[in-house]
Amino acid sequence: MPIHLRAEPGDYAPAVLCPGDPNRATHIAETFFDPGFRCVNTERGMLGYTGTFEGRPLSVQTTGMGCPSAGIVFEELVQLGVQRLVRVGTCGGLGDGMQMGDTVIAVATSCDDTTPLRYAQMTGFAPTATFHLAERAAATARADGARVHVGPIVTSGLFYDPDPSTFAAWKRTGHIGVEMEAAMMYTVAAVHRREALAMMTVSDVLGDDGSTVRISDEELRRGVDAMMRLACRVAVA
Repeated sequence: MPIHLRAEPGDYAPAVLCPGDPNRATHIAETFFDPGFRCVNTERGMLGYTGTFEGRPLSVQTTGMGCPSAGIVFEELVQLGVQRLVRVGTCGGLGDGMQMGDTVIAVATSCDDTTPLRYAQMTGFAPTATFHLAERAAATARADGARVHVGPIVTSGLFYDPDPSTFAAWKRTGHIGVEMEAAMMYTVAAVHRREALAMMTVSDVLGDDGSTVRISDEELRRGVDAMMRLACRVAVA
């Protein structure tokens, strides 16, 4: 039994959705899982649930915020036999024409937070998604009429960045979003030969001058729910 996920092999499904917020993990289980799901972890409030989505096994596990916290969870999920990790969360939008509530699919992520680099034992590394998952997610989202953006993102270690020029630098090199966990997930998955995909809802649109425009709570709820239903479908396919 791992230290932080107090579970046994078999308690988690082969595919796991990974939100940062424990409330969001509970919401996913209650809203999208079939009746009969069960709680498999409560340690440190990092809630995890296992059940089925449209009859197919699926779990959801809280990761917390940032690469150090998330890296512990990803590593222990691998120890417990999980084969596919799908991050579901929010991001700041950097791409031109992005709107609140849009879906971002990260094909690769640059490590502004150096924790993934330390784990990979490399000075530079931009880990990538599993291509067929990214391809499936983008095709499914577009077929549903969703506004979806596919491209590289940045994984940052700072939520409150004191440097107002940071957003412009990331945008200059083609990054379409910024969040705090995806690079760690992709790196752990690469090292252990697991599948991984990060999908996020745009919760803020970020300006070149460091300005931020934030989505309303109601708009965010609608966007996140649509993205999470898509993630469930991709995770179990």
